[in-house]
Amino acid sequence: MSDAGRHLVTVDDSTAGERLDRALAVALPTLTRSRVKALIESRHVALADGPTIEEPSRKVKTGERFIVDVPEAEPAEPRPQAIDLDILFEDDDLVVLNKPPGLVVHPAPGNPDNTLVNALLAHCGASLSGIGGVRRPGIVHRLDKDTSGVMVVAKNDATHHGLAALFARHDLTRIYRAVVWGAPPAKAGTVEAAIGRHPVDRKRMAVRRSGGRAARTDYWVERRFGPALAPLASLVGARLWTGRTHQVRVHLAHLGCPVVGDPVYGRRSRNVAAPPSLSAFQRQALHAAVLEFRHPRTGREMKFASEMPQDMQRVVSDLNSVK
Repeated sequence: MSDAGRHLVTVDDSTAGERLDRALAVALPTLTRSRVKALIESRHVALADGPTIEEPSRKVKTGERFIVDVPEAEPAEPRPQAIDLDILFEDDDLVVLNKPPGLVVHPAPGNPDNTLVNALLAHCGASLSGIGGVRRPGIVHRLDKDTSGVMVVAKNDATHHGLAALFARHDLTRIYRAVVWGAPPAKAGTVEAAIGRHPVDRKRMAVRRSGGRAARTDYWVERRFGPALAPLASLVGARLWTGRTHQVRVHLAHLGCPVVGDPVYGRRSRNVAAPPSLSAFQRQALHAAVLEFRHPRTGREMKFASEMPQDMQRVVSDLNSVK
């Protein structure tokens, strides 16, 4: 469903006094706050029967009415770009690869090229371009830009539909490894907590008592670092039983042990015992370590695993010296 068109928003008491971009994002939940901010700055928002508004931080008042004009999205046509890929397996139907941290999966505002999609178009040729839509050819699932690890990509429509069905049924195994601050409350356990958009910050996801989608994550502690009664950090494994946006990051933060380096759900430790590599980690220390699924065409059970990238291995090595 397209968001394009004219929207009329009336401010009520719940958002009175908020910034304009925040109030409009709450009223139009299919638009992110960054998207609303861009619309304001590009003169697509005006007071009803009044002037155009160009200041996203303008405070709104109860009863004010705003017109938001959302233009039709321009079709994205990614171009092939020769980017090295770490391919774990490939046949006529699919590609399994190890995505490095820092690589965006598909083009989006702020990252129009040099993405995994651009690399795949160069690697697979024009045949990939029609699979799964122009903007996300072949992409069945994605990893965040700064999350590394195993991904599978479809090379034809039949495989795309088959893989999409596996993900929709959660009929596959996905295991992550993460370095987290502190430690979970138990050596192993399950988090069953619905996830939805944060009620105020639309860029974030959050555990929701109502309005979210069911989400389940199993976790286990592989190693604790530091004092036994008050660990500085832990190496944690997590298995996804559902596939919600930012699920591992949200659920681990919900347990009180956010992923190290997570700019959205994490925190900076002031513990003087923390090695510099831990405090200065520049991305979420999260790695998709294992992906196991049944090949959509052959029915063969396939399992792929990848080692944590060097930056995470370095952090774990440094943490081993913490007393």
